[in-house]
Amino acid sequence: MNLLGSLKYLVALDEHKHFGRAAQACHITQPALSNALRAIEQEFGCAIVTRGRSFIGFTPEGQRVLASARRMLHERECLQQDLQSTRDRPVGSLRIGVVPTAVPIAARFAARLQARHPSIAPVVLSLSSPEIEAGLESLSLDLGLGYTDRLAELGIRLGTLPQYAEHYFLVRRAPSAGAGRLRFGQTMRWAEAAELPLCLLTPDMHNRALVDGAFAAARVVVTPVIQTNSILTLALSVVAGDVCSVLPGALVGAVRGYGELEALPLADPKVLTPVGFMFPPGDRSSRTQEAAMALAREPAWMAQVAANSGALV
Repeated sequence: MNLLGSLKYLVALDEHKHFGRAAQACHITQPALSNALRAIEQEFGCAIVTRGRSFIGFTPEGQRVLASARRMLHERECLQQDLQSTRDRPVGSLRIGVVPTAVPIAARFAARLQARHPSIAPVVLSLSSPEIEAGLESLSLDLGLGYTDRLAELGIRLGTLPQYAEHYFLVRRAPSAGAGRLRFGQTMRWAEAAELPLCLLTPDMHNRALVDGAFAAARVVVTPVIQTNSILTLALSVVAGDVCSVLPGALVGAVRGYGELEALPLADPKVLTPVGFMFPPGDRSSRTQEAAMALAREPAWMAQVAANSGALV
C-alpha cells in the first residue's frame, strides 16, 4: 500500500464529503478509493469511515487518522519544496483562502508573487471566514487573507500579518456619468443609507454581520431588496439596476473603471475592520509560504495595498 497516496484520498474525502466526488478529484475510480480506505483501516486496525449508502462521516479513530494525515502530507510538501527549491527560487504550490471582500487584493498579491517567483503556483480560493480558519488549522491552506479580529474573539490561535483596515462606502449610480472613472461623493450617514434600496450579502457572510452591526449602531434596521453571496453581483446589480450597495474599499477599488458609479464614504458610526494575512502556528513553513510572507511585508507591496483598499482617497 502507498500510505501517503491513500492518506491523500482520505483528505479528499473529508474535503468533498462524497465518495464519488473525492474519487473524481483524485483522478481514480470510486472502487479504487474505497479499496484504499479499507487498506488504511487494515493498516491501523480500526474503522475510519462510518459506512452507509452515502458518506456519513469519520469515526473518532478516523478523525485522529485524518489529523495525522494532514500533518504528514504537509510535512511531505515542505520536504519536497526544500529539495526542489534553491535559496532564490522557491518551487511549489501555495493555497490561499480569501474572504470574498478581499479577493481583489489577493488577486494582485498572487499575480505579484508569481511574477517574482515563476516557480510558485498560487491557488486563490474564495472562502468564508470559518472555512479559512478551519483550513489553516487543518493545514489544508497555507495562507489566509481575512478578518483577523475574529481570531481573539473565537480563541483561534493563528499567526497574523496586518495588511489594511476595511472602510465602507455606499455605492450607487452617479447622477451623471463620470469621465470613465468612478467618482467619490460626500460622506453619507449609515442611517441615510438604510433608507435606500440595497443589495447586500447574505446573512451567512461575515461581512454582512459587520454591515448589519453598523446599521444597528446607527439605530436602524435594513431589509435589503436583493441578497447575494457573490461579490460580483453586489457591484453589477448597481450598474444594471436601481439599487445601491455597501462595499468595502477593496471592492470599490476594483470597480473604479465604472464611470456610471459613485461611492460615498459611510460614517456615524465610523467602521474600520482589520484585514490581514493569517498562517498556521508553528515554525515549520514551506518555501512558498516564506516567499509569500516576505512579499507581504515589503513597503512596495503595502503601498499597493493602500492604493487599492481602505479609504482610497
